[in-house]
Amino acid sequence: MLLLISLFSGCKEKQELSEQDFAIKWAEMTLFITKNTPSNSPTYSSRCLGYIGLTMYESIVNGDSTYQSLAAQLDGLDSLPKPQKDKKYDYKLALNAAQATILKSIYNQTSDQNKLKIDSLEKAIYENYSEKIEDKLLIDRSVSFGKAVANAVFEWSKIDGGHRGYLKNFDKKMVYPHKLGSWKPPLYGQSFSHYPLHPHWGENRTFLVQNHQIPDPTIIPYDTLPNSAYYKQFLAVYQQEKALTQAQKEAAIWWGDDPDETFTPPGHSYYLATLVIKKSKPSLIKCAETYAKVGMGVADAFINCWKWKYKFFTERPNTYITQHIDQRWESFWPDPPFPAFPSGHAIQAAATATILSSLYGEKFSFTDSSHVGRKRDELRNVDFKARHFESFWQLAEETANSRFYGGIHVPQDNQAGLEKGKVVAENIIQLKWKK
Repeated sequence: MLLLISLFSGCKEKQELSEQDFAIKWAEMTLFITKNTPSNSPTYSSRCLGYIGLTMYESIVNGDSTYQSLAAQLDGLDSLPKPQKDKKYDYKLALNAAQATILKSIYNQTSDQNKLKIDSLEKAIYENYSEKIEDKLLIDRSVSFGKAVANAVFEWSKIDGGHRGYLKNFDKKMVYPHKLGSWKPPLYGQSFSHYPLHPHWGENRTFLVQNHQIPDPTIIPYDTLPNSAYYKQFLAVYQQEKALTQAQKEAAIWWGDDPDETFTPPGHSYYLATLVIKKSKPSLIKCAETYAKVGMGVADAFINCWKWKYKFFTERPNTYITQHIDQRWESFWPDPPFPAFPSGHAIQAAATATILSSLYGEKFSFTDSSHVGRKRDELRNVDFKARHFESFWQLAEETANSRFYGGIHVPQDNQAGLEKGKVVAENIIQLKWKK
């Protein structure tokens, strides 16, 4: 919104947009819409970010001599619009039009007010940048091309199984598996619903065929004997909750990313990509590559995670500990409304960390200030304090550990998530991004 104010302020000299601004401003708008759209969820937002990031990349890739389109490399995406060979295009204008189009399409349920904000940003960037271009046919051609790319990506998105998934968050007809150690609706939970979130999300099409073929993680078999490996998983959570430090409590609430209050865990990953881009100032094509990889990474990570969550349908500590260790125990953080194994936070954080490490190096110092300024959590006596990291993987491990500190995941949930998130990311990295 500050960009809009500066562009229409009436100053003699309008704000000059940097190359990165064309990507960053749209990423920030994406996070605003993600946070402020009703009926959103981590699953649905991860899907949206995948298509939004891919659209950014595809809208400009034809303007770079070293990169190439991902059409025919992704599952079911046989082709995308191509620029006319004998015509010139301005791909920054194409990106601007494409992002506005895909954002309003993919987040169709957002408010009319939010759609006006999208329109305003598109207009501000268009007017600020296009006034320097004399060829009006080139301008129109570039805008039309960006919209065509976005519309093609959106049409492809409609058949992935998650289209308008916000209309079917909970399946009230679902029959729960009856087995020892199965998930049960929490008494102390984040949601009022006693039905699990998106039980069929794992059936959705992944962006990559390879990410649909990842082998299942290994799980420790159910047991109630105190010396068993399964019992020790929950005992570790119980003992940790009894010894939580203030720093661990701060980590637990920082990575909560409740979709009712924040831009969701996948949105947090998109935010981190923006943070890195602001610090590194890469070329526009690398900005788009970053958002495309992170977006598709969190999307495919969540599809796989949900597939395994509903295949194994495992309980959370609030169920097992109260039955077998301490009847009065409560987790530090409330249970989310879906099965435990593996951890969604861990798998998407690992995918993001692996991707960002491949693009910007394993050693990268940065500070996450995304929740600074949020109201203190009086119930848990914790403030939202910025988190500093020396590497992306350090962040991924803290994200996973935060769920352990919160008492809603046992160690094996996090370990499996971290391991499989790496696999998802490596498959994305190995696509033929360059010619």
